[in-house]
Amino acid sequence: MKLTYQTGIAALIQFIVLSFLTLGSQIFSVVDTCTKGGECVSNLITSVILYILVAVVFGTIWLIGVAAQTRRSKRWALVLICIEAMIAFVSLFSVKLNLRGHGNLPGLLMSLAIFALAVWIISLAYRLTRFEGQRIRSGGGRQRRRQRRHTVS
Repeated sequence: MKLTYQTGIAALIQFIVLSFLTLGSQIFSVVDTCTKGGECVSNLITSVILYILVAVVFGTIWLIGVAAQTRRSKRWALVLICIEAMIAFVSLFSVKLNLRGHGNLPGLLMSLAIFALAVWIISLAYRLTRFEGQRIRSGGGRQRRRQRRHTVS
């Protein structure tokens, strides 16, 4: 299946991947804190709140992606591009922090995955804005002229 303009499907993939990555990260954080004898309950509560927040934010982005896809709306696609550009910017900042030694390898990989998904969705949404509600073809929008056959009657 080739995703040419399906921002809803791409945003759903982003939602699922980031939900699982966030869940794994939060479970690791809680287990790490509890084994070191830290504030286990407060870290658990904070982790649950953070997970719910991430799920709500990326669920909303998924709905915006679906709206852009089903309506083939240039406005929704531009909103999606702006949101994903902010996400890409924040993830690049996180990559920079992780590379300077302030983070760990799972955090770096998660930031790179977030950046890659954001760039992918931006490219799909940009393709959607180029066609402005028309049918999107894989040939880049060029149309071939059809020549009529002249029949002799």
